[in-house]
Amino acid sequence: MAEKTSETPLLDELEKGPWPSFVKEIKMAAETNPMGSDLLNLLERSYREKICHWKHGGIVGVLGYGGGVIGRYNDLPEEYPHIAHFHTMRINQPAGWYYSTKALRTVCDIWERHGSGITNMHGSTGDIILLGCHTDALEPTFQELAKNGFDIGGSGSDVRTPSCCLGQSRCEWSCYDTMAACYDFTMTYQDEIHRPAFPYKWKFKFSGCPNDCVAAIARADISFIGTWRDDIRMDKDAVLEYADRGLDIQKDVVELCPAKCIAWDGKELCIDNRACVHCMHCINVMPKALRPGTDTGACILIGSKAPIIEGAFLSSVIIPFFKMEPPYQELKDLVEEMWDLWCEEGKNRERIGEFIQRVGMGNFLEAVGVEPVAEMVAHPRENPYIFYEEYFEEEDEEEEEADE
Repeated sequence: MAEKTSETPLLDELEKGPWPSFVKEIKMAAETNPMGSDLLNLLERSYREKICHWKHGGIVGVLGYGGGVIGRYNDLPEEYPHIAHFHTMRINQPAGWYYSTKALRTVCDIWERHGSGITNMHGSTGDIILLGCHTDALEPTFQELAKNGFDIGGSGSDVRTPSCCLGQSRCEWSCYDTMAACYDFTMTYQDEIHRPAFPYKWKFKFSGCPNDCVAAIARADISFIGTWRDDIRMDKDAVLEYADRGLDIQKDVVELCPAKCIAWDGKELCIDNRACVHCMHCINVMPKALRPGTDTGACILIGSKAPIIEGAFLSSVIIPFFKMEPPYQELKDLVEEMWDLWCEEGKNRERIGEFIQRVGMGNFLEAVGVEPVAEMVAHPRENPYIFYEEYFEEEDEEEEEADE
């Protein structure tokens, strides 16, 4: 039986209001698991004292793996013995986050037998997060999960668990099979997921269209954003039907187009597809009238991250369009070329986006063998002077002739 939880007046405040509270879930876990009771009591103490009693770190994991387990210890183990160790396990989620009820019950039953029973579905990377495990229970938990088809995800300076939107399985806008691509890259880079060997973390994220439902452009080191390179498909009768039903096309579509490439005269909608930036706004507003083109693939972006050292970065385009067809070998070759450079020249805990900012996009592109194109320009240049390599080569030749 679980030990009785002390009074938690501060945590009780978090249960008030219309929104679900994590406190309620921990209290439910505490009814059958003493780890939940100790967790509530320690958390209440932290709120009261305004002191964090958790220590992060320590070499902890499962046999043969270097990542996937995050060490957690509290600094009051004598007072809260059931959570003296409270490690987090990251479990690789199925592509698109599709589960059967049997699979969910299996994971939860395993976790209740070996851990706290508390889960986070899902972490910011996408993993199933199992919160709270003693060191000696890590290996039995992993072995039982593995027997049921689940593997550990990434943590530390490695490839983090690749994630994707549900893509063509349910979404009519998806421009490529995100789930197939995510699975392919996950299986290809098993060693890089499980054994940290990079300067810092690396995230793959796959979005089927520019709506970017996995927020790849803001969070992934390399993003695969579905797009098209022909014209937006249009049903003119459906456009008129939207107008007849009261949609203000001029205000809600034309004036909100960031590329200003749409015109509406009250009877006909015209799109200058050469100027379209594929933001999806018009398609989202009139989904029955407009659709992505048929020549589909993905735009590949590099270098986004949340703020840690250099602040938050959004991705930069590195390949404007790529036909996402297996085995994706050209993309994998490029990824591995970037890894080789980053591992050789990157600093400790420096994401690839920070590395590119430090060395310069031009130098980075030259080192990985990618030709620069206009789509890579993030903003107008700040320096009014431009010197091309040919200029310096001519200068060197003139100096050599003078020396002779």
